[in-house]
Amino acid sequence: MRVDRRWAARLALAAGTAALLVLLVFAGLRSIVLVGVGLAGLAATAAGLWWVLARTGVIRVLAFLLATATPVVVLVLYAVAGLLWVVLVSLALWTLAVFTGRTALVPQKTEPAPQPERPVAPPRRPFLIMNPRSGGGKVGRFQLADQARALGAEVVELDPAQPQDVAELARRAVDDGADLLGVAGGDGTQALVAAVAAARDVPFVVICAGTRNHFAMDLGLDREDPSACLEALTDGVELRIDLGFIDVGQPAAEGRGRVFVNNASFGAYATVVQSPAYRDDKARTTLQMLPDLLTHHSGPRLQVRTGDVTVDAPQAVLVSNNPYRMGDPAGLGYRERLDSGVLGVLGVTVDNAVQAASMLRGSHGPGLTSLTVQEVVVNADAPVIPVGVDGEALTVPTPVRCWIEPGALRVRLPSNRPGTPRAKPPMNWRRVRRLALTVGRTAAGRDTG
Repeated sequence: MRVDRRWAARLALAAGTAALLVLLVFAGLRSIVLVGVGLAGLAATAAGLWWVLARTGVIRVLAFLLATATPVVVLVLYAVAGLLWVVLVSLALWTLAVFTGRTALVPQKTEPAPQPERPVAPPRRPFLIMNPRSGGGKVGRFQLADQARALGAEVVELDPAQPQDVAELARRAVDDGADLLGVAGGDGTQALVAAVAAARDVPFVVICAGTRNHFAMDLGLDREDPSACLEALTDGVELRIDLGFIDVGQPAAEGRGRVFVNNASFGAYATVVQSPAYRDDKARTTLQMLPDLLTHHSGPRLQVRTGDVTVDAPQAVLVSNNPYRMGDPAGLGYRERLDSGVLGVLGVTVDNAVQAASMLRGSHGPGLTSLTVQEVVVNADAPVIPVGVDGEALTVPTPVRCWIEPGALRVRLPSNRPGTPRAKPPMNWRRVRRLALTVGRTAAGRDTG
């Protein structure tokens, strides 16, 4: 649906003005106090959340009380003053203003070109690996194995009691004549088989039967109905996407580093997931380990090097196969595309509550380093470090090199699929005002901001 950007911008200005007028008309000079109390409450809540993560013992308990009690206290103060409804109406109008303003800023003639795809004939001998345990049993719930066999695919269902090497299964299948590989399972399993498909130059099918299915999401697949992915076997298109590689310190089965389809993570998260207790109690293990990791009292001290840029002592580093969107607080939501030919590198350094609050707002503050590169090296003051590769916990020797191989993987997708939602740009009131005041053809084609 095409949105008239001028009228969206005008609505944003009207809603924003109304939000301010509601405060001024019904609260008068007290509106300044209302805003001050609200900002102070946000700051106190952010500080409390940071101390919950970075402290232990009594301080953590007090910080939790601060973070939970502050919003309640602020609302009570508004209610006692008889102005709670004023604040709620003003916030609703401001939310509308920001939403319509960001909608107005979405360019309608400069949408990124879609990844080039081509129609293809159905495979003759597709081979699919399915993990019945993945995603809480989606393979069985959606009868994926039976549907795939009905479409002529050879299906191997993994046996939970007998661990199998999925990469070896894929290699044998190609040696036996398979002309397509696919996986119904989590992203870690997807990456292992995708490495074989890339090395043998056969197309790869993603069946989103995992828990989060980030890879499938960024390919625009229907994550609510994994069986829809099987349409790629009969009515498919093919495109080429990039793959990320990480040097794990030993020769990979295909003669290169280990593939990641989503990301490789270093630092706090990677250290936490290495803990034996993490699988049994994720929340408690994370809360127990984070304080020392965030304050550099434990865990390796990292250094990131790429080109002329060096990032010292980040608490966490994320290297992704193509950059993630960074224009909103959701942060690591989607990747705009998977064929840009560059890695995304995010380094996070949070030393205090102010930096934590800035990152929660999605701001590119001093605690966040965002880069796009073709190669990056992560070093540490330890001979080996923990790494999370597409959610799988590994331990690798330092320094660790990550790189990208453009167009390494042929992906087979259904020709009819939802696609990835388009990102809205960050709010910019100056551009919104300029757009709202333009008329006719100027607004339609000339406003480049």
